[in-house]
Amino acid sequence: MTEKHYDLRTARIPSEEAVKAERERLKYRKRYRQTLRTTIYALIVVAAVSVLLATLFLPVLQVSGTSMEPTLSDGDIILLIKNGKFETGDLIGFYYQNKLLLKRVIGGPGDVIDIDDEGNVTVNGELLEEPYVTAKSLGETDITYPYQVPESRYFVMGDNRATSIDSRNSAIGCIEVDQIVGKVILRVWPLSHISIIN
Repeated sequence: MTEKHYDLRTARIPSEEAVKAERERLKYRKRYRQTLRTTIYALIVVAAVSVLLATLFLPVLQVSGTSMEPTLSDGDIILLIKNGKFETGDLIGFYYQNKLLLKRVIGGPGDVIDIDDEGNVTVNGELLEEPYVTAKSLGETDITYPYQVPESRYFVMGDNRATSIDSRNSAIGCIEVDQIVGKVILRVWPLSHISIIN
């Protein structure tokens, strides 16, 4: 008759300190996961709100072309603000044939615009001060002056008067209010040229 030997191992009971330490470790892990989850949700919400704000109120655009030189150059990145009030001298972005163009407001609804052969602009009989224009020019124009801006429209021109195609040409004409995206307020790129746009 063979004897059966049982290997009885005594179970080791953890100390009170070890139990406390394990509880703390589990609590920390749970808090860490909750904090990580909350942070990720917060970042998603912030990103969504930023995109919504940029789309609805502060569009960001990249300049393409030279019609606004010397104020803006090809490749500049600018920030617009959406509002419904535009004055003479404001730089605005507007849609034209599925493109976004940038031009300067010269006159609003009812204003009478006149441009002489040297490119001097008068609005309602007053010579317009244009420090943003380096070389005045009559440019490509096929309308008759003096010209009265129709209701709910704006007469716009590029700062590079010799090359800009704008309201002086019937191909574009005066801009309707619902075409306007907003007013240019800030150049954000290149970093060396960050500035408020006037």
